[in-house]
Amino acid sequence: MRERLEALRDEALAKVDVAEDVKALQDVRVAYLGKKGPITEVLRGMGKLSAEERPVIGQMANDVRDAIKEQVERKEKELETAAIERQLASESIDVTLPGRPVHGGSTHPLTQVVEEVEEAFLGLGFSVAEGPEVEVDYYNFEALNLPKDHPARDMQDSFYFTEELLLRTHTSPVQARTMELHKGKGPVKVICPGKVFRRDDDDATHSHQFMQIEGLFVDENVRMSDLKGVLEQFAKSFFGEDREIRLRPSFFPFTEPSVEVDVSCGMCSGKGCRVCKQSGWIEVLGAGMVHPRVLEISGFDSTKYSGFAFGMGVERLAMLKYDIDDIRHFYTNDVRFLAQFKRV
Repeated sequence: MRERLEALRDEALAKVDVAEDVKALQDVRVAYLGKKGPITEVLRGMGKLSAEERPVIGQMANDVRDAIKEQVERKEKELETAAIERQLASESIDVTLPGRPVHGGSTHPLTQVVEEVEEAFLGLGFSVAEGPEVEVDYYNFEALNLPKDHPARDMQDSFYFTEELLLRTHTSPVQARTMELHKGKGPVKVICPGKVFRRDDDDATHSHQFMQIEGLFVDENVRMSDLKGVLEQFAKSFFGEDREIRLRPSFFPFTEPSVEVDVSCGMCSGKGCRVCKQSGWIEVLGAGMVHPRVLEISGFDSTKYSGFAFGMGVERLAMLKYDIDDIRHFYTNDVRFLAQFKRV
């Protein structure tokens, strides 16, 4: 039996040494140290031995079991270490390589234009006012000298929830609300940026939703020359110091007199080109002196106070400034388009 145990020890240790992975090593452990292994069989047969041989064989069996167990544990650590080294070699990382850049976003070009316009008018003493996009008919039309039977309403057909509740067609209601809050006392000097809605068919130059910035200045002795001076200063600030403006007669129900405001073409410096249709000028906004009726509706004495108002489309400003040919680019979220306006 002694020879049997020695042979099992040598056989097991030899198999442990040649094991190439943890699975093969575990198979050796189970084969020799398991409940059905040969060492366990030897221990079960000790009953046939004499009293003098039992402790000797028993001790020898334990020594063989311990030797195999220690060799298995040592080999297991070697295999695990080798596996980690192989993994590190195959997944090596060069820590000296630069990291992959994280591409950040930027503010939308329309937001940038709004901020530029706000900055220009804040420097002229205006403040920014905002109002609801879901508006009542009174502020959207009637307070602006557009009674229910006025034909000019057809030009601003909108989306109605009820006969008295609609999506605003311009930001002029913010002006009416602001004047009302002043309770007939000037000065009132605000610009009103925001989204507006009209039932237009979407194409390269029209959208059912777009942005406007309107302005209002009401005080004593406000004149048309003040309006021209403010808009001229804005045009130079936004488009460039070399730009000029001109005023052309027009009509708006809430201003009298009313004008269309053109800015000199930046492509040809006013000489005439395809952009300005050979005129040297590009229309940018509408303006005029606040109609006395609008002042009276909002609680101002039209014999004491006067004022001017103006309104411009944010998309149009952006298209003119950046030479964009389709308004839909602003709303399709094409990253290639938006990335061109990333600020440094």
